[in-house]
Amino acid sequence: MSERAAPFHCPYCGDEDLRPSAEGGHGAWECASCRRAFQLRFLGLLTGTSTNGGTAHEHQH
Repeated sequence: MSERAAPFHCPYCGDEDLRPSAEGGHGAWECASCRRAFQLRFLGLLTGTSTNGGTAHEHQH
């Protein structure tokens, strides 16, 4: 898979009218509905098996 995944909706208002932001740089998006700009970033893969919604590294001792 060579293309980056795009968000399906705005994390603030839920609208789907999103556009890549030219000013925000890599991973930046603009919502035409609520006029907010936000940025998505991949942090890495989780290790272990977390089932309660937290990250796996929070549960390691």
